[in-house]
Amino acid sequence: MTKEFQFTENERTYTCTVEARAGDPSDAWWWFAVSGDQQRYAPFRMERADTQASVRKRIVAFYENRQFQLSQPVVRGGKFRRPGAPNLNVTGPTGPAAG
Repeated sequence: MTKEFQFTENERTYTCTVEARAGDPSDAWWWFAVSGDQQRYAPFRMERADTQASVRKRIVAFYENRQFQLSQPVVRGGKFRRPGAPNLNVTGPTGPAAG
């Protein structure tokens, strides 16, 4: 398996390389860059069984999922309340008196 290759998918060019973590050459990761995106990504460790086809499939799935997630509207959750803690924002018969 080559440790560097390039391919085009869905009008994007992907440049893939294997890079070892500093100080531990046995811990190598697949890094990739995509045309039009300034960020580089390292989502997967290199495996002995990797092939260009398997790496390509995983990288495209990762990147397309990332693009989908970024396109979704931001949903703000409710305020966190520790289980069993009193709810101090209740109004009505059990809340603060009106008036």
